[in-house]
Amino acid sequence: MKKDLNQINLNKVNIDYADLSGVDLSGANLRGANLISADLIGVNLSKANLHKNNLYGADLSDADLSGANLRKANLNLEILRGVNLRGADLQQADLSSVDLSDADLSGSNLRKSVLGETNLRGANLRGADLQQADLSSVDLSDADLSGSNLRKSVLDKTNLRGANLSYADLREIDLNEANLQGAIFDW
Repeated sequence: MKKDLNQINLNKVNIDYADLSGVDLSGANLRGANLISADLIGVNLSKANLHKNNLYGADLSDADLSGANLRKANLNLEILRGVNLRGADLQQADLSSVDLSDADLSGSNLRKSVLGETNLRGANLRGADLQQADLSSVDLSDADLSGSNLRKSVLDKTNLRGANLSYADLREIDLNEANLQGAIFDW
């Protein structure tokens, strides 16, 4: 039986190591809450406020975070396989060393975010705003970055093998030692 906790106010609450798998937290206020190593598999956090949230090591596989506010959140070392982050605000978030393979980040705001050594293999980043993001040593193989804004981003040693960069804004980017084999650049 799924628990319905939508719209709940858990501002600055410590929920470390909790099992919230499958819970409906849509629209919840979790601003500044700690969810370190929490089990959030399949949780519904759509349109939730997770501003400055600490989700270090949490498992959000198959979770719905569409339209969520994750500004300045710590998502370091998290598992986000297959997560829905469509239209989420991840500006200045720390997503380093995160597994975001096959995730949907279309239309999301990742401006000035840190994604170093993150796995974005096969991810949907269509129309995402990645301006000034640090994408150093990221695996973006077979990812869809069409129409995305990568202006002034750092893609040093990034794997873009087979990535779709059609109509992406690539002005002033750093592609030092990047793998561009098979990447698509249609204009």
